[in-house]
Amino acid sequence: MRSIVLQVEPHDSAERYRKLGVDVITGDARLVSPWEVTVGDKRILARSVIIATGARPLVPSIPGLEETEYLTSDNLWNLRELPKRLVVLGGGPIGCELAQCFARFGAQVALIEMAPRLLPREDADAAAEVTRRFAAEGIRVASGHKALRVESGDDGHRLICEADKQDVTFAFDRILLALGRKPTVEGFGLQELGVRISSRGTVEADALLRTNFPNIHVCGDVTGPYQSTHVAAHQAWYAAVNALLAPFWSFRTDYRVIPWSTFTDPEVARVGLSEGEATQHKIPYEISKYGIDDLDRAIADSAAHGFVKVLTVPGKDRILGATIVGEHAGDLLAEFVLAMKHGIGLNKLLGTIHIYPTLAEANKYVAGVWKRNHAPQRVLRLAERFFRWRRGAA
Repeated sequence: MRSIVLQVEPHDSAERYRKLGVDVITGDARLVSPWEVTVGDKRILARSVIIATGARPLVPSIPGLEETEYLTSDNLWNLRELPKRLVVLGGGPIGCELAQCFARFGAQVALIEMAPRLLPREDADAAAEVTRRFAAEGIRVASGHKALRVESGDDGHRLICEADKQDVTFAFDRILLALGRKPTVEGFGLQELGVRISSRGTVEADALLRTNFPNIHVCGDVTGPYQSTHVAAHQAWYAAVNALLAPFWSFRTDYRVIPWSTFTDPEVARVGLSEGEATQHKIPYEISKYGIDDLDRAIADSAAHGFVKVLTVPGKDRILGATIVGEHAGDLLAEFVLAMKHGIGLNKLLGTIHIYPTLAEANKYVAGVWKRNHAPQRVLRLAERFFRWRRGAA
């Protein structure tokens, strides 16, 4: 892991940005006015300011937790020894990814989630694929469990949870908190200046990514609404361009097509609506689903599991959302992201040549499922009569 970090590190290094002509100043910064930032004894004046302070792991108020030297996605990488028993608190993307990682390293892992199932933001069939794989790999999945307290003794630590009105105990050597991330809004002058903070704890921003001070923009996890690196980069373009060109030109941030992926094995990737969201918001939809277990390349790669599921407007091929579960799901999803962004329907996807044998054929095959479900029955009946006549005439 550390060798890979060393290879990736230059992509976001201070040296790279200095070579691009950016003045990089390290230190504790503080916003002292809408146009002034101090770093130590240095005072910087600017026409525009962008807040991009990110977020930090959320730490719950669980009695006894502070005595355990708990791990988070920030300090986890400092570990030098594999914990024999690891409890992961939180069954979202971060919790699932790291639980599987440590189980494959050889740790005995218990994954605790308060919701009825893992990956609550995804559809139940997608979460079920991940849960089955976790069970096969020996991960103890405890959904529907609420953490009550941590007890410590000579024999180690215990997490006490409530499930079905009964206490359930999980012994552990280390505990990993994966309950989401909290925006970093304190300690550098936002509240003192009067920058508005929302009820969710994020910096409030309009469609141009401006705060209540028009020259102070914001992007990334500190404002949301999505917490992911690629969305932060997407917002950063709008924040930077709007900060540079205002008041002459400004661009509204485009959130119409936002993809994301959970990097478990199998991966779970989605763009647009899920079944659950469509049902919740009473949006009519149809489903086309293709099982990747039937795909030649997946069979050849011993990766014959998962599915591609597409939601479309009833009677039409316009894509409302797509979910992919399987090998390289995040990569395969890009075709649907492009299709949704530019209004390409499943008919055109079906008419596009996909290389055989590749995993990407699954995208074409799910379009074929849609086509079969919407086959023109009257035309097919006429064709049947025509070829029956033709055979007779021959």
